[in-house]
Order: sequence, then C-alpha cells, then structure tokens
Amino acid sequence: MGLLTGKKALIFGIANNKSIAYGIAKKFKEEGAELAVSYAGEKLESRVVPIAEELGAKLCVPCDVTCDEDIAKAFGIIAKDFGNIDILVHSIAFAPGEALKGRYIDTARDAFKLSMDISAYSLVALCKAAEPIMNEWGSVINMSYYGAEKVVTNYNLMGVAKAALECSTRYLACDLGEKKVRINSISAGPIKTLAASGIGGFKNILAHIEERSPLHQNVTIEDVGDTAAFLASDLSKTITGETLHVDCGYNVVGI
Repeated sequence: MGLLTGKKALIFGIANNKSIAYGIAKKFKEEGAELAVSYAGEKLESRVVPIAEELGAKLCVPCDVTCDEDIAKAFGIIAKDFGNIDILVHSIAFAPGEALKGRYIDTARDAFKLSMDISAYSLVALCKAAEPIMNEWGSVINMSYYGAEKVVTNYNLMGVAKAALECSTRYLACDLGEKKVRINSISAGPIKTLAASGIGGFKNILAHIEERSPLHQNVTIEDVGDTAAFLASDLSKTITGETLHVDCGYNVVGI
C-alpha cells in the first residue's frame, strides 16, 4: 500500500521527462495513485502522450489554460472518463524570453498580461473547474520559486507572476477549505528543466545554490515529487495555504 493508494490525481504541466510535473507524476504512480494528465495543444501532444502511456495514465486530455471554453471541455471529459479526483497538480508557467533578461522595468504590457494569465490566473481557473469533482480532503498543489519573494537576477516577470500565484494560493485556501479541500505551493530550488532554460545565466544560479545553500547541493525533480506526495497524502490534510520550500535550505540564508 502506497501513500496515495486509492486516490486519483490530475496533473497539468508535463512537458517532457525532465519536467517537475513528470517527477511528481512518477512519484504519485509509485505511491499507488491513478493518473490523468493534460497537455497544452498539438505541439506538446507528441511528447506527452508517450509519457502518459509510460506512467499508465488512465486519461490524457488536451487543454489550453488560457481559454475558458477549452478548460470546460477538458473537465467535461475528465468528469465523464476519469471521475472525481483527489489531487490536482498545477505545474504551469510562462513568460516570453525577452522578459527573462535585462531590466524588469522594460517588461512589455502584453508580456505581463500573458505571463500572469498562464502562470497565475490558470490556477484559479483550474481550481474553479475542478471544484465540482474534487473529493473531500482533496489536495491542490502548485509550483513556485524563491524569485516570488526576493529578487533573482533575470527571473524578472516570472517572479512577479509567482508572487501572484502564492498569494492566490492563500485566498484559494479559504474558498476551497469550505469543502475540506486544501491547496499549497511548493517553492522548489532551481532545476534544469525546459522552462528554466529560458532564464538568463541559469547555470550561474545553479552553481550559486550549490555553494551557498546549507545542504550544498541542488534539488531534483525526484525531491519535489517526494514533497508533492506528502502534500497529496492524508499525512498533510490539515496543511493549507502554505508555501513549502524544497531548496536545500537556501531560502533561510542571509549575508
């Protein structure tokens, strides 16, 4: 019996087998959960469908999180073919490449709107769509980063979007808590993923964390998967509205 035996998990954000969402999905499977996954459009279909098959996912459904009609259609399929869920994972973020270098003050209005829509508002939209099929004591988990709290060179617009995501988590905790559903953010240390590759000087960030964090190493997608499994399990059923750092302790270090 695993931590998540008998639970159903719906996961948004798998891009490839290096992504944080993949690490979470793999751990969930190991702990006994049934999986359903989503992919964002035809471009990612060829990558995600084989991963869904590898993980034994019961359902793999397309969903553009910037489109309310698409979300409604996806959740209609999920409700019909997968049924009620116990876990929702939001591992979605985007900012245009030009907004992840240089000065934050130069951020374009359109880039700001797009990043906030995909990276932050999508959590609200997915929670609203999932609420009718979420079982009591369900768990929603989303992915943040320390750049939401402190200035991280070149993280820029994404830091602002992640700050909105963390704040949304606290407000959503109150709304979802009425139905005994909890929601938490995992603030993971930097990991070499497809999304992270667009951040200027990312290799320097990894080296800095390894040098300065109390544990003197970087985290992996497996480390994040372990924490997500805890937050998805009944072991954490009275924890909600929190941002849990999984970063080898880097967030506690000062000068």
